[in-house]
Amino acid sequence: MLKWRNHTVKRLVRNAFYISSVAGLVYSCASIGHPDGGAYDETPPRFIGSTPVAGATNNTRTRIVLEFDEYIKLENPGEKVVFAPPQLLQPEIKPSGKRITINLKDSLKPNTTYTIDFGDAITDNNEGNPLGDFSFTFSTGEAIDTLEVAGTLLNASNLEPIKGMLVGLHANQADSAFTTLPLDRIGRTDSRGRFRIRGIGAGSYRIFALQDVDQNYRFSQKSEAIAFYDSIVIPHFEERLRQDTVWKDSLTIDTVIERNYSHYLPDDILLRSFKEATDYQYLKRSERLVPHKFTLVFNTKADTLPTIRGFNFDEKDAFIIEKTFRNDSITYWLKDSLVYKLDTLKFQLDYLYTDTLNMLVAKTDTLKLPVRRPKSSKKEEEEDSKSRSKKKKGKDNEEETPATVFLNLNLQAPSSMDVFGNITLTFEEPTAYIDTNAIHLKQKVDTLWNDIDFIFQRDSVDIKTYHVYREWEPETEYEFSMDSLAIVGLYGLHTDKKKNSFKVKSMEDYGAIMFNITGAGPNAFVELLDTSDKVIRKVKVTNNQADFYFLPAGKYAARLIEDTNGNGVWDTGNYEQKLQPEMVYYYWQVLELKVRFELEQDWNLTSRPLDKQKPDELKKQKPDEDKKKKQNRERRR
Repeated sequence: MLKWRNHTVKRLVRNAFYISSVAGLVYSCASIGHPDGGAYDETPPRFIGSTPVAGATNNTRTRIVLEFDEYIKLENPGEKVVFAPPQLLQPEIKPSGKRITINLKDSLKPNTTYTIDFGDAITDNNEGNPLGDFSFTFSTGEAIDTLEVAGTLLNASNLEPIKGMLVGLHANQADSAFTTLPLDRIGRTDSRGRFRIRGIGAGSYRIFALQDVDQNYRFSQKSEAIAFYDSIVIPHFEERLRQDTVWKDSLTIDTVIERNYSHYLPDDILLRSFKEATDYQYLKRSERLVPHKFTLVFNTKADTLPTIRGFNFDEKDAFIIEKTFRNDSITYWLKDSLVYKLDTLKFQLDYLYTDTLNMLVAKTDTLKLPVRRPKSSKKEEEEDSKSRSKKKKGKDNEEETPATVFLNLNLQAPSSMDVFGNITLTFEEPTAYIDTNAIHLKQKVDTLWNDIDFIFQRDSVDIKTYHVYREWEPETEYEFSMDSLAIVGLYGLHTDKKKNSFKVKSMEDYGAIMFNITGAGPNAFVELLDTSDKVIRKVKVTNNQADFYFLPAGKYAARLIEDTNGNGVWDTGNYEQKLQPEMVYYYWQVLELKVRFELEQDWNLTSRPLDKQKPDELKKQKPDEDKKKKQNRERRR
């Protein structure tokens, strides 16, 4: 009995050992990757050979095979891989295992250096480590052109680095080359806006950037963003000395070796990208979504308003006209109910438009505008049905008194008013009558409310918006009120009674930022920004100063615009006129303001290069390597 038990126990132990061994083997096979706490592979793939060989001369092959020491991936080849000279017929590029195969569809040009710039598109298959700044070069002639130029491309309006935009050279220095001929040599900007153009022969060039929408490698559409450099670029190099350090271990230096190397210049070209203002003027659309108004929308700003001659109505004194600052959207509010009850408005429209010769000429259109209400959503239809059902039930029970409909008003009078703030009233339609005697502003003195004066003024742009201005006293209570019938809208509705109380903030709730500016032009202005790069306030530079008072505590940035034409806004450039966009500068750091503090900052506009001015905290375009590090940290957790 004992022998049987011992035999059974031994068999159970053997079976348990066998099962645990198999389970361990299965788990190890299923758990592909690094064990927790293990080393993390940060080594990129290594290029080991190619057909033809790298740097080959007199090459006639259009099929190129590149080989690497491990399995690789090719990320976004359409965006990251750049062929120079540019290929009008897109090459076929295929990664497979440890190799990349490229088939060039264009015929090879004689005596030309070809460069395939991969940037950081090649990564290892497991961890995504990029083989950074990798390029492959060959020549159809006897020699390889080795010169390079480099620089940075920024958005001209906000100094944001631009990723993935073409930058190219033209040996033909005629102004028309950029608009009629494909670029000779090209590169593409990385996530920092940096670019490098390789394989350049000796000579003089003009350099451009191009958002190549139609992929013809020339500036052929006004919608394409561009940049151009004012100076001629002459690629060259100089011999420099660098020190390479050989380490015995991670802490001990073995040898410092001095080596000569060729440094290619220029390497600091700065390009500012912009889109030209649309100068083609035309009527984009006309619409009448409600009976009592219609809107004309133009594609760009206009200096004059169109004129209207009614066919089935008298246009004289028929409208209240609401227009945008640029005159590109114009709304006509119809005054007469007999007119806006017409099913279709018919009229002649005279306006200016750009013809095929790019000339601004008069044009006449005949418009017919029926009411075209936007389709209701299913949810809106269901809510409308429920509302009608409730009204019907109410009528069955008793005859309801219809509720008074008032003129819709959006009143902005915050309970905690800024010292520099104002009260704003916005209506859904233009006003026909305003009784300022029925509008009141009171100030609390001790326990009494005293009537005080104020300025009631319509907004300079929006005819449906009004402002109440008053020089507020800090830490004081106020009351704004309106009597019924104080304001009557264009279509007969009047306002209801309104009353809002508020208290003005204390002076101790604020701080101030003052800039002492060096290098600003006569019309410059400074925009104070939040950390999202949005404008909070704007002041003109006066006597080399830009001061911002009554600022709540918080983080602030600033940019300066050289308002060359003095119109109060940033203006873009124009290639045909050789006009660069207006200069923009950023203060180099984000300022943290505390209440009751005044920050006085000296700001020399040119003490830092433009690409080093905008604080990283404000940049939307983050470097790819920073994103990769963040991803790796998350994967290690």
